[in-house]
Amino acid sequence: MKYKMLVVDMDDTLLTDDHELSIENKSMLLKAQEMGVYVVLASGRPTSAMIDYAKELQCDLNNSFMISFNGSTITDLKEDKILFEHSLTKEQIHSIYDFSQENDTHIITYLDGKIISETSSEYIDVESTITGLELVIVPSFKDAVTTSAVKCLLLEEPSYLKTVEPLLKNAMPDLSVCMSKPFFLEAAPKGVDKGAAVEILAKKLNIQPSEIIAIGNAGNDLSMVQYAGLGVWVDNVDAELRAFADVIVASNNDHGVAEVVRRFILE
Repeated sequence: MKYKMLVVDMDDTLLTDDHELSIENKSMLLKAQEMGVYVVLASGRPTSAMIDYAKELQCDLNNSFMISFNGSTITDLKEDKILFEHSLTKEQIHSIYDFSQENDTHIITYLDGKIISETSSEYIDVESTITGLELVIVPSFKDAVTTSAVKCLLLEEPSYLKTVEPLLKNAMPDLSVCMSKPFFLEAAPKGVDKGAAVEILAKKLNIQPSEIIAIGNAGNDLSMVQYAGLGVWVDNVDAELRAFADVIVASNNDHGVAEVVRRFILE
């Protein structure tokens, strides 16, 4: 079967634990594009924290696209313009804040290319490091957030945060809620996820699900892995998700993305 689109999660999938793009993965993704396959990066990261990787992979030169903020934004890389964006309202963000306070978690959102929070923590530091965005500590989260924003993150120790996930889903059914890392609980508008964004993009490009490969490692990748004709986990996938893909390849540190290209696109 000839695949036309390869959708790849970034952190813990394409990138190593040190947030590096391996020579093997880069080489294979360039080869896939030489064969006419759209390589689409799909991440929970903000758009600005993805663009350098997309350009290193020449996705802009190959007329491709990028999915950021867990599906809230789709960017046309060739034209450098946003195709799709869906944001939380100020009221929704304030409600999520209230929930976070009632359930003892940190909360952040993103405004004007910066991370906004009332508090600091080791988990917020991880997000700031990964994204390269400045962390701004504000006296009042609600006073600081007076407009819409694409998503919020609730952050806390992993075993505790896992208990918070179903509580947030029950309390706010108008949200799309998923784990992107064990200490990141993501909240976006209902219906917004990576799978929905891949579907929007596929329809625009007249590509069928059967012509798509999606590769991920975490709960926020599940929707696109299940939408794609070939859903793939890297070996470091969260244990409870292992059964929900067609194939499991090598880990993010062992160039699993390159393995997918070799096995399913080049051969």
